[in-house]
Amino acid sequence: MNRREPLRVAVIGTGRMGADHVRRIDRVVSGARVTAVVDTDAERAKAVAAGVDGCAAYTDPAAAMAAADVDAVLVASPGPAHEAALLAAFAHDLPVLCEKPLTPDAASALRVMEAEQALGHRRVQVGFMRRYDTEYVRLKALLESGQLGRPLMLHNRHRNVASPPFFTSAMLISDSVAHEVDATRWLLGHEISAVTVLRPTPSSGAPDGLRDPQFVVLETDGGALSDVEIFVNCGFGYQVQAEVVCERGTARIGDGHALVTHMAGRWGGTITQDWTDRFAQAYDDEIQAWVDTTRRGGVTGPSTWDGYAAAAVCEAGVRALEEGGRVEVALVEKPALYR
Repeated sequence: MNRREPLRVAVIGTGRMGADHVRRIDRVVSGARVTAVVDTDAERAKAVAAGVDGCAAYTDPAAAMAAADVDAVLVASPGPAHEAALLAAFAHDLPVLCEKPLTPDAASALRVMEAEQALGHRRVQVGFMRRYDTEYVRLKALLESGQLGRPLMLHNRHRNVASPPFFTSAMLISDSVAHEVDATRWLLGHEISAVTVLRPTPSSGAPDGLRDPQFVVLETDGGALSDVEIFVNCGFGYQVQAEVVCERGTARIGDGHALVTHMAGRWGGTITQDWTDRFAQAYDDEIQAWVDTTRRGGVTGPSTWDGYAAAAVCEAGVRALEEGGRVEVALVEKPALYR
């Protein structure tokens, strides 16, 4: 890769997330261009590629990664396909931004982590984009400053207007609470040691059989507690909020009150309806940071270890949901590559 030239990226997966990343790299991010897109649906891949100059369409990720005009890979395919894509990228020693989850379970995440260690250097950044959201970044800086003292509790709320038709009760943990799992680990600097899931009576707005909402309690090895209200069929909007309670004060983000109107005897604002609006800037900043760092020959951001830890916590969370009670999280010793 010539660091003076744009980073040439292959995007694996051209569904909603992948297509949005193609648009982002093509029109928003500087220093990169999309030279290949991959999808098992050949027609969809061709349609996305047709909108980008010099972009080729593939159905096989390995073939795209072997192309001479590919320097890096962005994986946005469904989670079960991530392990094979990551191992193929490692075979070519290509840098990767992999959307969460790293893989759907801890065992496959461990295999990916072992393969990356065999390379002797990091190649993967995991797409936990909240680490790039302005409000979360400010909250992290405040906690690290020590002004509020030691964090004791973290309260999280994660609400969606409606869940996709394929959503299952376990996916509330593995696909949604996964973000709060990473945010908890990152904000507090702790590993999560145990998970409890409480299940209120399902909302009448939830599809039959879906346990929605859920209340998740995360215990950390630093002695703090983090709770998550996950409600994916709230009906009124998309909300992601967090409040940290520390020894000498509290801090809250996500209220969404950037614009408040007063008119006709009423006051109020709007509620974001979708994650693509709420975190648009975070995604832009995340991809720009990945491009910039990759062009310099480095890797930063959430690591394969972070992806593995999140997978292990979510596995414990699904067990807690299905079996009831408190489930401890078992992590392997953190490898030196990620310390």
